[in-house]
Amino acid sequence: MQGWLDMAMSMMAPESWFHRNWAAIAIVLTCLSLLAFLVLWLAKFVRICLNIFCDTPPPLSMGPVDFQRISGEEVRFRSFDGSSLRGMTLRTRDRGGYRGTVVFCHEYGSDMHSCARYVRPLIESGFDVFTFDFRAHGESGNWGRYRPLQWPSDKEMEDVLGACAHVEACLAAEGKPIEIGVFGISRGAGAALLAASSDSYIKAITCDGAFSTETTLVALMKRWAHIFARSKLVYENQTDSFWQTLLWLLMRFAQPKMGCRYLSVRKSLHEMQPRPIFFIHGEKDSYIRVDQTQLLYDMAPAPKYIWIVPGAKHNQSVIVEPRQYAARTVAFFRRHLADEDVAVENITAPADVEVA
Repeated sequence: MQGWLDMAMSMMAPESWFHRNWAAIAIVLTCLSLLAFLVLWLAKFVRICLNIFCDTPPPLSMGPVDFQRISGEEVRFRSFDGSSLRGMTLRTRDRGGYRGTVVFCHEYGSDMHSCARYVRPLIESGFDVFTFDFRAHGESGNWGRYRPLQWPSDKEMEDVLGACAHVEACLAAEGKPIEIGVFGISRGAGAALLAASSDSYIKAITCDGAFSTETTLVALMKRWAHIFARSKLVYENQTDSFWQTLLWLLMRFAQPKMGCRYLSVRKSLHEMQPRPIFFIHGEKDSYIRVDQTQLLYDMAPAPKYIWIVPGAKHNQSVIVEPRQYAARTVAFFRRHLADEDVAVENITAPADVEVA
């Protein structure tokens, strides 16, 4: 009889345990449910943000019909990771008036020939220009599973460093000072800033349409938040920490998918040894807003300059103000690459003032 009682008590023990601990069990189950909901909610955010990151179309790049090409000495050279790239040297006709060499970094979706839109005045003013195709653009190769997007990555930085190393070796062989300028457009501008943080031979940088990947992506996520959060209470009341966490998660998925690492332009500016930087941006740029370049300008070490071009859209400042664009960029490189006594006003003059 005692055995039956012991058996009955043992069968009732779990039930009595649940009765004694029902509150703790309810709390644990509630927390697990909330955690599962949070994970699924963030997964939805990350999935849609990844689509925005990968599929947001950049502004149309300028095609070959937009300008007359310039012919030069074409070469093959290597990126820092060994990728084969195509480049071209454009030499000034006045060899006696040589002022320096500028490396041109084209925008996403274009090629080395787009430099003709921007650098013809530099060549006419005594500067040599080395332009090249980023990997997976033009006639440059693309190894591995890297998929280029409009965001600057370690691949573009390695391409710029390879181009700079090629030019620096040529200058050394010719007995010229190993000092170069860099001229970047949009993604090429970000890659130029990334490269300049580790190449001390880069003496001066012009950036047209530069942006920070992190702040631009956060701005895009906020702009399109209504897609994945219908309630304004959800997407209009999130802290900066939430968006930074979402950005971190996005990068953890995007980088292995695209076969690269997306580097921080802001961090490179913070770590960069001071050197002159000239920021140019279109006032009407709806893709990369003016405040993105303003943020980089505020972080950059002095000496620095900024020119917001009235009425210009993304990468269109050279079209809206061609004469001033030419005069200001030439003045910048004459002052900070050729070390000539050029007035700062020639770089910073208001838009309604004719630049000398």
